[in-house]
Order: sequence, then C-alpha cells, then structure tokens
Amino acid sequence: MSDDVSDAAARNLPLRHSDEIQGDVLAGFRKDHETVVLLRFPDDPAPVRQWLARLIPQLATTRQVAAFNNDFSAARRNLAGTDPVGLRATWVNLSLTYSGLKFLMGTEPFPDQTQDGVKAFVLGASARADINGDGGESAPERWLFGRADQPVHAVLTVASDSRELLEVRASELRVAAAHGGLTVVFEQVGATLPGDRKGHEHFGFKDGISNPGVADFDRPDPDHPEQVAGKPGTRIVPAGEFVVGLPLLQRPDPGLPEWAKNGSFQVVRRLAQDVPAWWAQVAAARRTLDQAGVELPVGSGAEWVAARAVGRWRSGASVAHNPNAEPPTKPGAPDDNLISYADDKEGHTTPVFAHIRKTNPRDHFGPDHKVADTRRIIRRGIPYGQPFDPAAGPGHGPDADRGLVFVAYMSDLAFQFEFLQSAWINNTGFPPPGQNGKDPVIGQDSDVNLKLDTVPDGKPLHFAQFVRTEGTIYAFAPAISTLRDLAQRRP
Repeated sequence: MSDDVSDAAARNLPLRHSDEIQGDVLAGFRKDHETVVLLRFPDDPAPVRQWLARLIPQLATTRQVAAFNNDFSAARRNLAGTDPVGLRATWVNLSLTYSGLKFLMGTEPFPDQTQDGVKAFVLGASARADINGDGGESAPERWLFGRADQPVHAVLTVASDSRELLEVRASELRVAAAHGGLTVVFEQVGATLPGDRKGHEHFGFKDGISNPGVADFDRPDPDHPEQVAGKPGTRIVPAGEFVVGLPLLQRPDPGLPEWAKNGSFQVVRRLAQDVPAWWAQVAAARRTLDQAGVELPVGSGAEWVAARAVGRWRSGASVAHNPNAEPPTKPGAPDDNLISYADDKEGHTTPVFAHIRKTNPRDHFGPDHKVADTRRIIRRGIPYGQPFDPAAGPGHGPDADRGLVFVAYMSDLAFQFEFLQSAWINNTGFPPPGQNGKDPVIGQDSDVNLKLDTVPDGKPLHFAQFVRTEGTIYAFAPAISTLRDLAQRRP
C-alpha cells in the first residue's frame, strides 16, 4: 500500500520526479535478477567518452523507476499479492570510482580532500579495510575485486524482472563496453531466492525490512509525519543523508563541488556466507545455555538463539514484539518496524548485540532517534548463489559460493558506512552499557553477552565470523547532467 502514491500526493513529493538522480538510489530497482559489472577504462579517454554518451540515454532515472514501482505495486495489490506477468522493466545504473572520475575529468575531482568522506573515497575501500573490519580471511589481498593492483573505473548495475531480459541487456552492455575499449574486471550475478525463500538472505531471514524513508520522496503518514505512510516505524530522513547537495538532518553541509550535487556515494561488497557453519554455532550456543541451566521458553530451540543474534525471527517479526516464539505470518501486514528499545536498555528482550540493534539503535539514545537517523544508509542488496540444501543437488552444498551482493547509497562514506562498521558493528561496547560483543551476524569473531531477566548479568556466548568479505568498491553515482558533462568533457 505504501508504494502507491497518487498523482496529487506525488506533486508534493518533488524527488519522485527527478530526472537528475539516478534510479536505484531513492527509487530502488527492486528486481528479482541483478548483475554488477566492474569495468576498467583504456588509456585513451576519447572512446570512453563516446561509450558514456551512448550509455546515458539507457540509464534509469528516479522518475522512471518510481513511476514503474508505483504501477507494479498497485497491480500486485489488485492481483492479491501475485506479481503482474506483463509488467516488466530492465534498469541500468552507472557509478564511477575516484580513478574513473579523475580519468574522465582530466583533473582532480575533489580539490579539497580534507573532508573524511572524500578522503575515504579517494583512498578506496582496500586502503580502508582495517576501518571496516576486513582482516584475516576478509583481507583485501584475498578479494575477488577491489584490490589495489586491480583498478576499477566504473560500476554498472543492471536489474530486471526476468533472468532472460537481464542476460540480454547485460550482454548488450558488455559488447558496447568492449567497443569503447573497456575491459570487464569482474561480474557478479545475483537473484532473489526461490519459492518461500524470496525476500530472504541465505541464513534464512527476511532482508531489507528497515530501510529509511526519504523526505520529499516517501509519502508521510498524516497522523505520524515522521514515518512513511503505510509503514509504521519507518522513519523519514532528510534526503541529503543519501544524495549530495540536499538538506541534511543536523550535520553541516560538507561543501562538495557543484558537480557532485544530486549524486550519491555507493558501496558494493561481495559478502560470502557460510550457512551451515553459522547455524552450527547457533546450535552450539543453544547447548551452552542448556548446560548452564539458563531457563528459556518451553519448546524453544536453536531458532530462539538465532532470533536473538539477528533481532528478528526468519519471517522478519521482531524479537521486541515476539520474544518467545515466531508469530504466524499475516499476508499483507506491514513490516514489523515500530520498535522501541527505550524500555530495554540492557537488552533483556532484544540483545544490545543483535544485528538490527547494532546497525540501527533507534530510540536507544533518546526519543528523537537522531543518533540513529544521521548514520542511516539505503541498502539495495541481493543474494547470489543457490540456497544451502545438499539434497537439491550440485550447487546447493556447503562448498558452493553463496552470499549477498551488498549495495548501499549515502552522502558520506566515512560518516555513514565506515562509522557503522567500526563504531557500531565491530565495537563491543556499542550500544552501551557494558561490553556486550560485536554483531554476531556480520561482525568479527566475538564473545557476546546474552542478558535475560533471569540472567541479568549475562551469559557469554561465542560467535565466530561466518560472513566473509570477498571484495569491496567505493564508487559515486553522479547526476545525469554531470555524466553528460563528463561525456562532452565540460568542466
């Protein structure tokens, strides 16, 4: 329901009409099939500019994607939740790395490199690995892409409702890139998981539930204007937190160059997931609690522990509202996002180390949510690989590649993404009080401290790291007009 925006309402939401901001930043592609193509430029900029000029008309804008998503949502509701067969689209998005921007500009893109987010972008993800917790098996020298010795200049994101349409468009784009002298460095294909796993990641949990709303794009609830209409608990954040040059919540404008306006910084990561190992340690943690005599709800098993690690049950229902068992799924019900931690500061219901609490502390620090809202990012991830199901045959076993293509947009790499990684996800002391452990889903190896009403001081449990970084790229998705200037070599 919340995706439907009437013509009258849309007139009051100017960002929905933007032909400057690329699609997927504010209006998510939200397709079942996606591929990310990493490209390297040749030495001569002339054919690259020609390639870019031909590509620009194919790039999706916010206006196009928002209108399609609105129509798709309305049609799906009329079909009682079934996807409309005849309503399909294939979208393309382009972002450029620091070296790609510098190559096309022929000069320094950011003359002032004192701002932390700019410094992060200039140095690149491999140089920032320690900040992001990427060491050991996740160290850059092991990466499939994004290493310092493997330059990437451009990132193409291609998304479609159909695998066949995706393959056709991706093939056309690869051929066009080759004619311009560009080389494909790496390509990662992703797809939503099949059947009742659709919308879930490989550990089995519903994903992408708590993306923020965006001011002047998402329709506010008339009774609760700080929230998105039809999405209780989904807070609306100023658009400048995600798109350069637009209003920010409370931090000062960073003063980026004019060409960066209406663009967005992008993080692309390949996160491999060891599904059987993660669930094995969840089961081991459950046995540890049993051996320690910790009293748990009758009938609860490893799923109860896994829900504490994530902060949600597999269906997406929150532990905050359903502490003892997963509730029945209610078709058409809004996502469970109207969550408060104000009366659960110690984490006796939703552990303070839970993944959803580590990445979004909500009102833990006060009713205005500002601590959380200023660090939000917009996520556009999609799984890759087959589900773990050894009985299903080749490609489904424990050694097969599977994980998440993590894509996120923001206006400041250091203030948002890197801060989340270092100060929240991998910080044992966040959120306070006490040392309660790192994020047991995507964080580094850590002991977590599970506190319950019956165990107020907590019970230590160990969670090893079973999500491995296999590549990271920092890029920037420029406005359409900026891309036109780059294609024509205008300053």
